[in-house]
Amino acid sequence: MPSWYDEREDCALTLNRPENFDIQVTTHWLPPRATCDFGAGEVLQFVSTARSVVLTVLFVLFAAATAFSLYLVVRRLAAEPTTVTRSAEAVDLRARKRWHLATGGVLSLLLITVFTVINAVAVILGDAPGAVVSSAAMAAALAGLGAWVDRRTGPLPGTTLDSRRRGVVAGLTVFAAVFAVTGVTGDLPFFRLWAAPVGAVACLFVVAAQWSRLGRTDGGTGDGDAVEEHMLGDPRP
Repeated sequence: MPSWYDEREDCALTLNRPENFDIQVTTHWLPPRATCDFGAGEVLQFVSTARSVVLTVLFVLFAAATAFSLYLVVRRLAAEPTTVTRSAEAVDLRARKRWHLATGGVLSLLLITVFTVINAVAVILGDAPGAVVSSAAMAAALAGLGAWVDRRTGPLPGTTLDSRRRGVVAGLTVFAAVFAVTGVTGDLPFFRLWAAPVGAVACLFVVAAQWSRLGRTDGGTGDGDAVEEHMLGDPRP
């Protein structure tokens, strides 16, 4: 497809025609098609028919693979919880919470920074489809990161499925916050570098809310006192 930065110039250079401001460019994304109208009835195809067919087939395969992957993810998240529950015994939950906040915030900051660069390259080279793919990849990466961090430092007690669900919710919420703030500022489809600290702060709020919610539900002390009381037989003075 012609470069979004200067479609007329790209048409002229690719099709070996003189550049002028009267070039009319028409694009169509599915199937991929672009024409360059140089005036006087001279209309040339920027994307060949063979390339258009190949790109269309690749798009259909990619869309099918993406849909199937999303189906598997949703099916796994909606599965019945297992009976194996990770216990909070002998665990300093306050230290675990602090580690969860620190790890989630820092890794979210780094990941969003990396994807800010990837997004810029994708938009420049791929225009709208590049923006969509890079955004979807960022959302998936944040969801995966959230599940991974929650599994290792998230609230206890709970099952692996609980941890996975919390992590995915946290990651997607962080992405939604970054996307919404970027949209409000009018910077889309580009994500700016300041999106990274915004995502990190959003991660801190989400993680803190999840710990707070679990603490209210369980009514626990969250500092390991209950474990020691059980082992000693009496509450500590």
